[in-house]
Amino acid sequence: MTFRTRFAPSPTGPLHLGHAFSALTAFDMARRAGGEFLLRMDDIDRIRSKPEYEDLAVEDLRWLGLSWPEPVMKQSRSGARFRAALAQLDQLDLTYPCSCSRADIAAAADAPQEGVPTHGPDGRIYPGTCRGRPMSKATEDDAIRLDMAKALAVAGPLPAFVETGAEVCGTHALEATDLLTTIGDVAVARRGMAAAYHLCVVVDDHAQQISHVVRGVDLFDATRIHVLLAHLLGLPIPIYHHHRLIRDDAGKRLAKRDDARAISLYRAEGAQPDDIRRIVGLPLG
Repeated sequence: MTFRTRFAPSPTGPLHLGHAFSALTAFDMARRAGGEFLLRMDDIDRIRSKPEYEDLAVEDLRWLGLSWPEPVMKQSRSGARFRAALAQLDQLDLTYPCSCSRADIAAAADAPQEGVPTHGPDGRIYPGTCRGRPMSKATEDDAIRLDMAKALAVAGPLPAFVETGAEVCGTHALEATDLLTTIGDVAVARRGMAAAYHLCVVVDDHAQQISHVVRGVDLFDATRIHVLLAHLLGLPIPIYHHHRLIRDDAGKRLAKRDDARAISLYRAEGAQPDDIRRIVGLPLG
């Protein structure tokens, strides 16, 4: 297998030390394997994604010493692939339109059963309010959800995935009960967007022939969704590597609002790429 991985930031703010660690980790792994490192812009959110953040991300990554083939894939240009994947799920009768707002979902979940999870990797676990609505009733204001019970009924034997990250290393099998109770009917398309994150990442990783997905361990739980979607769509399942997170002094995962740790600020203050590697605990390049 040819090793091919990617770094896929959302251009909704400056890249920070956590992004640097993830991109450098993926780049170093590809280099050691004699493989290929790709850059992709996950800019499906056209409201929050900004060209200036995309340009800044490219500047930061090049300054860190990373390189990649051109042109860079942009998620916003993958609409035809996303529509085809949604149509495939629809043909299997696995999707339904959902008109619920976040407030509706929160209100419906205010009285959960004791011992039943309320949150999963997609946020609040959807209570199924709109389940059963036919796709023929979908409007442009609706989200599209995967009917998890139906998906499991047509999926056949559930696949496993290989994980090489130190914290969660091993082979992990999907379990139907787990998918139903801790994930539920995830959104595969959002209002005003061609598709939702979970479907986008599966479709675009396949389009780029990604063999190894390298990303933070905070996304490990979402991998079950991605593996199931790939299985339903008949796509190969990549090997996953979920790495440790870079945290602030209080132990919280860095977010884009952590401007004090933005790569561009370190650059402006005279730091060198090897300084960033030292800060995040990576070998010097």
